[in-house]
Amino acid sequence: MAIAGNSDGELEKKLWETAEKLRGPVDPSEYKDFALGLLFLKSMSDSFEARRQELEEKTRDEDSRYYTEDEHERQYILTDKDEYKSENVFYLPEETRWQYFVDNATDPQIGKKIDDAMRAIEEENPRLKGILPKGYSRSSLSDNSSDALEELINLFAEINMEAENGDQDEDIFGRIYEYFIKQFAMEGGQKGGEFYTPKSVVELMVEILEPYEGRIFDPFSGSGGMFVQSQKFIESHGGDTDKISIYGQEIKESTLQISKMNLYLRGLDGNIKQGDSILNDQHKGLEADYIITNPPFNMSEWGKDSIADDDPRFKYGMPPSNNANYAFIQHMIHHLNDTGMAATVMANGAMSAQSKQGEIRKEIIKNDLLDAVIALPGELFYTTSIPACIFILSKGKSEDEYRDRSGETLFIDARDKYNEISSTLNRLSGDHIGEIVETIRAYRGEEDAENYEDVTGFCAIADIDGIEEHNWVITPGRYVGIPETNNEDDEPFQIKIDRLTSELSKQFDESESLKREIQENLEEIDHNAN
Repeated sequence: MAIAGNSDGELEKKLWETAEKLRGPVDPSEYKDFALGLLFLKSMSDSFEARRQELEEKTRDEDSRYYTEDEHERQYILTDKDEYKSENVFYLPEETRWQYFVDNATDPQIGKKIDDAMRAIEEENPRLKGILPKGYSRSSLSDNSSDALEELINLFAEINMEAENGDQDEDIFGRIYEYFIKQFAMEGGQKGGEFYTPKSVVELMVEILEPYEGRIFDPFSGSGGMFVQSQKFIESHGGDTDKISIYGQEIKESTLQISKMNLYLRGLDGNIKQGDSILNDQHKGLEADYIITNPPFNMSEWGKDSIADDDPRFKYGMPPSNNANYAFIQHMIHHLNDTGMAATVMANGAMSAQSKQGEIRKEIIKNDLLDAVIALPGELFYTTSIPACIFILSKGKSEDEYRDRSGETLFIDARDKYNEISSTLNRLSGDHIGEIVETIRAYRGEEDAENYEDVTGFCAIADIDGIEEHNWVITPGRYVGIPETNNEDDEPFQIKIDRLTSELSKQFDESESLKREIQENLEEIDHNAN
């Protein structure tokens, strides 16, 4: 019997806990390829079987154009590959369907059968060429890999990935897939989660950019979450996903495969290529309408010495060799068209770093490219405790369809906009995202938005002269001020102590981050002096 989906995450949790027991000592960064690959295979098989069942019913429906009493004709229809591909369903040969693996799960050669199936599916569906994971026959899932694969096959066999009762909004595969990716991030640290951005942060950036149509680019595309959320945004607002084109670049081959699987099962095609975005730009001529991304934080040894002096991307200055933040930012600016917008996650240090980073930031601001800065709550990310923010960059502030925002930048301090999930993890709620997004829409002067007003402690608009007065530091707290507090302190003592302890811990973390940044700047100055 298929396991039914539910809204509280019990299905995903049960699957993860069971799958984890089968992993043994295998590192999450390796295990994810096997587990997600099998999930992908199961989802393809379920979609194929659902379409096959639909065709079967239509051949027996007298009101259908498929109706026939001829059994040979019926079999022809059921095996007509175009009848599957026309509905965005991958055609699967018999020995690649899930029931075949269930029937052969105890075979010692089950790993080889899965590898053969992956190759056969790619042969049948050329656009999947090189995407499906292989290596199940030599898997190190456990001391006896065939036993572990048998258990995984039987576990996933209980799930029906297809939406029930025609509910197209129920994306069971997507829920499980996203949950597994998140858990790999939490379980595997940097090795398992370097490609994952929390869904709430992705949703916030997409809601800000409103990418209804045009070219969407993610130069650090990871598992493709930015593209998936863009699709959900468009569909939820009644738009047409055929009006977007997807471009991406990802350095790791295994993560690139995951992102392509993620897109294909949602009916999305993307021009996603492999390579280091800075050192081996695979989209040199691309001018994007939107860039949505989360590059690595404070990346050192990013390859500065390999950059040509006349590289057109670094028109505002060459970033220091020990921090790639402004290499990434300038790469994004370079790939925006004349009215393009970018939303990118950044480590908080990018808002206040001095020396060469500060000079580059100054030039970007003077060229009126900084549209908004949002300080995020701490502990949002699974793989790092480094405090983060969001930069909104825009080349079209003077030509915006709503109002001319030339010379203005919106600052939002959203550090207290979160729900605490655990002692080490926070999350932006839908209400928090809504409050931030509506503030930005009001700032832009969008139709149906409220009239914008500065709110002490939360949001404020500053012009370029005002930013210069703050020495080009763009930490939102400098601009929004401190909210008025109620002098009547009725907060229970223990709750207040817990809150202050938590706040002090976060401030210590920020202090350590700032100390490291200062040390790096001093080392850079010393290096340049010599």
